[in-house]
This record gives sequence, C-alpha cells and structure tokens, in this order.
Amino acid sequence: MSTAKARSLKDGLIFPPNDDAKIKRVWPKDEKDSTFGRVKLPNVGVKEKRNVFWGRKWNSFDILVASGLAVLHLLCVLAPSTFKWDAFGVALALYFITGLLGITLSFHRNLSHRSFKLPKWLEYFFAYCGTLALQGHPIKWVSLHRYHHQFVDSEIDPHSPIWGFWFSHMSWLFDTENIAQKCRKRSNVKDLEKQAFYKFLEKTYLLHHVALGALLYAMGGFPYIVWGIGVRIVWLYHITWLVNSACHIWGKQAWNTGDLSRNNWWVALLAFGEGWHNNHHAFESSARHGLEWWQIDTTWYAIRVLEAIGLATHIKLCTPAQQQKMALFS
Repeated sequence: MSTAKARSLKDGLIFPPNDDAKIKRVWPKDEKDSTFGRVKLPNVGVKEKRNVFWGRKWNSFDILVASGLAVLHLLCVLAPSTFKWDAFGVALALYFITGLLGITLSFHRNLSHRSFKLPKWLEYFFAYCGTLALQGHPIKWVSLHRYHHQFVDSEIDPHSPIWGFWFSHMSWLFDTENIAQKCRKRSNVKDLEKQAFYKFLEKTYLLHHVALGALLYAMGGFPYIVWGIGVRIVWLYHITWLVNSACHIWGKQAWNTGDLSRNNWWVALLAFGEGWHNNHHAFESSARHGLEWWQIDTTWYAIRVLEAIGLATHIKLCTPAQQQKMALFS
C-alpha cells in the first residue's frame, strides 16, 4: 500500500488514488538552500522554476481568476482613501465569520477532515460562511485539500513549494488546466456531493457574492465594498495561502510526517491556529492543531466552546499512542 493511501486510511477518509499518477516526492536538501526568484527556500528541493504566466496558453477561466484577483487587490489600493471605522469593523467581523467559522472551522476541520460533528443546520451555516470567503464552494475546496493531503509535496500535489514559493502561495491558481489534470476526479468528496445543500452552493456560488456585495453597498456605500469585500478577502486569501507556502518552508518539524510541513507560530496567529501545520499533517483528523499549551489555536478554542454548549460532538484528538508512533526520534 502506498504511503499516501496509508495516510488516508489511518484518518478514516479513503481518498482513491489518481490512476495515472506516479507519485514522486522531492525530499528536503541539507547541504544548501534552494531559491526561487528572490525567496529562499531552506531545506526544500525545488525541482525547477515553474512560471505559469509565460510559455503556455491561458484558457478563459485562467483569465477570469487572474482578473478577479487583480480587481480585488486594486480595491485594496483604495483602502486608505475610503477608510471609515465602521467599514473597518465590517471587514474585521467578516474576517472572523468567513475565516474562522467558515474556512478553518468548517471547510477545513469539519468538512475536509471530519474532526467533529455538528447539527446539520449549524454545519450548513458555517459552510455558507466559508462560501462567502470567495475561496471556492465547499465541494471544490474540500476536494483540493484532500488531494493535497493524499499526494502532499509530490509532483501531483496541487500547491507544493517543490515548484517554488510563489507557485505554492498563489500562482498555482492561475493554471486551472494543471489543477484539473492533478485533481480531475471528485470521487474524494462523495460525502458532500450527495447532499443537496452543497450541490446548491456549487451551482449558485457567484450569486451569493453578488448578494453580499449589494448588501454591503446598501449598508455603507463604496467604503463597505472596499473594506468588506476587497481588503477582507485579500487579507484572508494571503493568510490561507501562507499555510500552503510558508508552512511547507519555514518553521519546525515536531513529527515524522515524511513531507515538508512545518509548525510556524506567526502563521498560526494569523490563521486561527492553522500554522501548526506539521502537527496537522501528523494527525490529520485531530480537531486540535495546537497540541502544546502555548500553541495558540483559535479554531480549537471555538470548537471547545461549541462542545461546551452541546453543539460539537464526536471530537477527534490524537492519542498518546499515535504521538509516540509519529515522534521524530522514536
């Protein structure tokens, strides 16, 4: 049995392998740092410079993704001239609602890894919050993430730094054909596809963002669009992307995961605990990522609150036996 398949089975989620894929991992190099552009990649064996901008044909969806990201970043340029405390407050509130409740608690720990259970009405509410983060509908987000864990830091990982920092951070998003080739089968999200609510979000995805934009404009005009849409989404984008890039490059490895995942404290602070990434790759189904008392994990605290009021149940945590098995020097 392959390492990837075994890692999937141990966490109770079976991710069928891509039949045409030949998994080849690029292991860390000890002798010197690798570089990509001007970003040093310590202990990462970069295969080659992967430039998604030149030397290939862009399809219409590539152009749409790049244009959308450009518009959102341009909105951020207008942030100083449109600053209002109430607009800032809206952005901050939506950052917690769509980021903490939506992406890290719902999309990641609840839907992708089934680390705990929620009442269906609350599961769907948090998933809707995640949909408003503009990172994709739940079926797409979860499928990509499960492929990442199945083929982590191999040639068919959707966003590994073995192709360079900027590729793992954001430029992988512009090559939709490459993503489709690596993750073309959605058989790893049958648990979501059989639920009508998630299929509804898939079919009506953009309409919800149009509705939110209209609501924000009605509430506070253009400043609410700049801050509640542009600044909030771009800020959350880069924090999420840092988990893909920085947390596979910089930080400490506490566990023998066989990949490049790292624990990175400053990403953990920004990303509601997601920066304890080596912990997560060691114990993928654990609802708690900050395993030490000093490892701040805001998402875990939110799950504990939900547990205390009887809404979060069947919470999965790593056991001492699992920790001993994954210990770096066992």
